Amino acid sequence: MPIITLRRVAALVALVLLAGCSTLKKQASGSESAEHFYNEGLSALNHGAYARAIKNFQTLDARFPYGAYAEQAQIDIAYAYFKNNHMNEAIDAADRFIRLHPAYRYVDYAYYLKGLANFHNKRSTLASLFTSNNLTDRDTKRLASSYDAFRVVVSRFPNSRYAADSRKRMDYLLGLMAKSEINIAQFYFKHGAYVAAANRAKYIIDHYQRTPVVEEALGIQAMAYKRMGMKQLASDTLRVLQLNFPDSRYISQFQALPAG
Repeated sequence: MPIITLRRVAALVALVLLAGCSTLKKQASGSESAEHFYNEGLSALNHGAYARAIKNFQTLDARFPYGAYAEQAQIDIAYAYFKNNHMNEAIDAADRFIRLHPAYRYVDYAYYLKGLANFHNKRSTLASLFTSNNLTDRDTKRLASSYDAFRVVVSRFPNSRYAADSRKRMDYLLGLMAKSEINIAQFYFKHGAYVAAANRAKYIIDHYQRTPVVEEALGIQAMAYKRMGMKQLASDTLRVLQLNFPDSRYISQFQALPAG
């Protein structure tokens, strides 16, 4: 899934800084230094020297924490961290910008960038979903954090240039989170934890109705009820499975499964 072109807000705001912040230039050398640090940082950013860009933006933020240059530097730090593959730092910087400037005209970009950073932190999490037997390794917190950030963009800023891509990523992340949940339900069932398996399956059915794993959740839930000897619940769940997924492989598996 390609990332939306992010070169980007900085260019737009640079024009704003030049056209709308003339008062900064009329002030003493301190404001000129703020402009200097910003331009140095922007130049480094544009040339892929992300560590140098971060250093310039941080210096600007520390020495001149107020004004248009500082505001733009604070979000550009997050972008530079992201491009430098420092995702945790990018998330922290985006969160700080959102906290300091909740009404800023480009705050949608901060949420989008936060979503991207969490999104690209998913690899270690996803690897654990399929390689580890330790359920504590199967935390979907980062996936959920990414989803939530993209959801803010879509819900609060529906006309944002980042809304369409955020919506696509939400659908993709929903599928990943549902898959991780079904893996846990299967793990519980395989190890005889039928109550936990049934409860996890119910959670999936309630929260991930738009994903393909609902079929698996119904199948696991029906079989877990059968193994627990809960005949009515097992029969009712099987009926729902048959109505919605008449060709499901779980129907024959249920029928071949001995009751508890």
